[in-house]
Amino acid sequence: MSVLDRFGQKLLFTFDPETAHSLSIAALRCGLPVAGRPIRDERLKVGLCGLDFPNPLGMAAGYDKNAEVPDALLGLGFGFAEVGTVTPLPQAGNPKPRIFRLTADEAVINRLGFNNEGHAAAEKRLAARKGRPGIVGVNIGANKDSADRIGDYESGVSRFAAYASYLTVNISSPNTPGLRNMQAREQLGELLSRVVAARAAASAQPPVFLKIAPDLVEAELEDIAAEVAGNRVDGVIVSNTTISRPPLRSGDTARETGGLSGRPLFDRSTIALARMRKLLGPDMAIIGVGGVDSADTALEKIRAGADLVQLYTGMIYAGPALPGRIVAGMARFAETERLKSIRDLRDSHLDRWASKPLS
Repeated sequence: MSVLDRFGQKLLFTFDPETAHSLSIAALRCGLPVAGRPIRDERLKVGLCGLDFPNPLGMAAGYDKNAEVPDALLGLGFGFAEVGTVTPLPQAGNPKPRIFRLTADEAVINRLGFNNEGHAAAEKRLAARKGRPGIVGVNIGANKDSADRIGDYESGVSRFAAYASYLTVNISSPNTPGLRNMQAREQLGELLSRVVAARAAASAQPPVFLKIAPDLVEAELEDIAAEVAGNRVDGVIVSNTTISRPPLRSGDTARETGGLSGRPLFDRSTIALARMRKLLGPDMAIIGVGGVDSADTALEKIRAGADLVQLYTGMIYAGPALPGRIVAGMARFAETERLKSIRDLRDSHLDRWASKPLS
């Protein structure tokens, strides 16, 4: 981490996490921080689901909830950015405080609850950037008090299909009561069939990904894989935050309720990723998320079966230069190993990760 990044982190850490997040969005909106020109390396390009990613590193959903700064994120070096989660109606989310730094573990616990400004606000911003280069995905969710949650996802598909490079169906947040129940096979089958039908009826047909939790047993992963394959979904994002608590050093804060993200999530999410790759086979698109905070961890996700990787919490601790450093590190690795493509690494550690226990 550079001196500037250390200073910026120290400054932001004087604020509570939610205020610091808002300040970072405001800084990006104003053109800060200024990053170097993103690295372009032919060996890092990934073609997936009809999209040409300049590199395999993306910003995960949860940071830019309201589609305020996707282009600024791309300017930091990310190969793609995912905005949201966006729900049809604005909602405040859960009571504050609801974000907790576990600094000793380089982790975060959040119980935000899909706080966002709603479809209309995000659509207005995405419509204004239509035609600009760069891959921007839209992560869609359901309102907490919705009487028809599947209808909320259909609405998200209809609303954002024309603006999204891809759509992510998020049923894996632990902070909306009952949402993860939609991962059960019967509900999931109905959800995916209706989402795919909504896409077919929309003015554009972007790829659709399903984002799942890491807190699933093998039988649940098998059911999800079967429904994904049977409903013509384009890919899976593994994974969201975890409600489990591996050994942590952050004292009482580690006992807060909510989803845990950051470095302690790496192993669990990577095992779930490898298991899904085994279940879905070599052709299904998979994005690996959880604990990515360096070129080494990003590369290991690819070795475990990911086509692309995403991060969020790692940037809280390593600063806005992190995506550029990771992409540069991946390019150096490709050069050292004389890879024709970073995709040549995929699945090289698949069996190693898939053989590890999920618990």
